[in-house]
Amino acid sequence: MTGRMPVSSAHSRVIYDALKACDIRLLSALPETWLVHLIRMAEDDPAMTLVRLAKEEEGVGISAGAHLAGVKSAMLMQNHGFLASINGIVSGAQLYRIPLLMVISHRGVFGERDPWQTEGGGVTEHVLDALRIPRLDLDHPDHVARRVAKAQTLAYSSLRPVALLLHRELMWEEPA
Repeated sequence: MTGRMPVSSAHSRVIYDALKACDIRLLSALPETWLVHLIRMAEDDPAMTLVRLAKEEEGVGISAGAHLAGVKSAMLMQNHGFLASINGIVSGAQLYRIPLLMVISHRGVFGERDPWQTEGGGVTEHVLDALRIPRLDLDHPDHVARRVAKAQTLAYSSLRPVALLLHRELMWEEPA
């Protein structure tokens, strides 16, 4: 065991740069393995405000407040965090028409090694569909910037939540 974390810092940089290119200046997050580099980048960037959350649903209120203050934001969360945020999403962002960009690490699908991740991964897309939340998959660095921009545009034009699902193929570097 080398102690090396197999989360891709290079692909995390591509995602972070795409968020900044959309003029996002505030990120809310709870620590999560796939998000570790994104959180560190936000923490180290004086042009970005990072709000550390106690629970993911708080991010909905943070993003709503940012929107009302004229600041573009995004929520970084794992799919279990998304599931824990549904009340805030439905009774906050959807009801009051708040643009909400959610960047969700889509754990628990093919290739997942952690059994505690599998249940959330199996229902995330179904719950997004049930809530009529549009989503795009981020599974290759070549389309990240374009898809992040499209998602941000839709969130603001529709004044609704939009999800970007981070996939293992983008986030994980398998050891050689």
